Amino acid sequence: MRDAPIVEKSTWHPGLIAVFSLTGLAILSFHTETAAQEGDQSHQVTFTEDVAPLLQENCQICHREGGIGPMALLNYQQARRYAARIRTQVASREMPPYQYDQEVGIQALEYDMRLNDDQIATILAWVDAGSPEGDPAKMPPAKSFPDPAQWRMAEHFGQPDIVVETTPYDVPAEGNDKWWEPTVKIPGLEGDRYIRAIEVKPSVAGRELVHHANTNLMRPDPTGELNNALGGRFTEYAGNKLGEIVPEGAGRLIPADGWVAWSVHYHLNGTAIEDDVTELGFWLYPEGYVPEYEQRLHRWNLEGDLLIPPHETVMTQGFHTFDHPIRIDSYQPHGHLRLVSASLEIFYPKTGRTEVISMISNWSATWHQSHLYEDDVAPLVPAGAVLVMKQWYDNTAGNPNNPDSDQWVDGGSRTADEMSHAWIAVTHLDEEGYDRLVEDRKEKAKIIS
Repeated sequence: MRDAPIVEKSTWHPGLIAVFSLTGLAILSFHTETAAQEGDQSHQVTFTEDVAPLLQENCQICHREGGIGPMALLNYQQARRYAARIRTQVASREMPPYQYDQEVGIQALEYDMRLNDDQIATILAWVDAGSPEGDPAKMPPAKSFPDPAQWRMAEHFGQPDIVVETTPYDVPAEGNDKWWEPTVKIPGLEGDRYIRAIEVKPSVAGRELVHHANTNLMRPDPTGELNNALGGRFTEYAGNKLGEIVPEGAGRLIPADGWVAWSVHYHLNGTAIEDDVTELGFWLYPEGYVPEYEQRLHRWNLEGDLLIPPHETVMTQGFHTFDHPIRIDSYQPHGHLRLVSASLEIFYPKTGRTEVISMISNWSATWHQSHLYEDDVAPLVPAGAVLVMKQWYDNTAGNPNNPDSDQWVDGGSRTADEMSHAWIAVTHLDEEGYDRLVEDRKEKAKIIS
């Protein structure tokens, strides 16, 4: 079996690449013209003409009254006050919060929140020029945003077809981390259906407390007992994750007899919540839709010593292979406060070649993202190839997220512990389907070139 063409830089046509955001961000071209473009020295970068549109499209979804950002950036006065901080965060690519390396691996991602180089240059030029306001008459109209209590995917798919709620839970203000693990019947199903999109939505108050929320599919076994072995996983929520999309032609099943097994992890912060409820929304393909191939969300543990000594670093690795071809649809590493970097690679035993698919060199537990590859570049992996997952941990004082470098850190579920696994959505192909996708990509590459 030949290696699959996954990403070849020579085949890219930058003008055709666009990214979208579930948070209401507009389509951004990787080659957006800005006032900061090279050679344009006659135009002074101002807030009203140049920076305000960027903040509207990329920042204000969080940085507004009722948003999850620590300050509002809706007008000149607000932005001017935090100009220096904005410069630092944008220059380091810490904001917008989308940890994914710019030069390594697949770059065409759905719902990509990163700023391009021109947009970053515009913001830096504005701050360096003294943050001039410009003509107030040229300020763009205020942007409207969805209610933070609403489903973020509703803008694209409407309201979910099915909502599964946890049973209410009284979250205490103080104490150790808490877990709420009810099992709830999926309502409203008259037959098996296939998932189009999934979103986990904590309550508005609960967003500051829900460290993660895992959802597993449970089904009755022949004895009537609910069993996960007959089901699978729906999705994982952590750190303001937006959700998942299942590509057309693939399917993730919701059986008519399905239940949701919840595992909601609360990290307490001094705020008590009565009767807190976390919701799982399903957007479904039409009745009668039968996918050509099955997609499943896999959680693969990485092996290694997660007993991290004080002032030291460690690395974990995981390996997985299949006896049939697959397509990788999304990738998300998982860890806590000491995780700093992660990567996904593919090793081809027949040629000895290793290819880096995704790299996150500046990982943060605050922002978990499921990196969804665009359809035409989602990695095609031949039978026998090996997925190689790596994660790096830093328990030194040099890690700014490390609360205490003098502590031994063990593997565990608490926020103060560490975890080492990756969530990867995989479409399981056959040889015919694999060959067809490879040929389709070759033909598209010819057209583009």
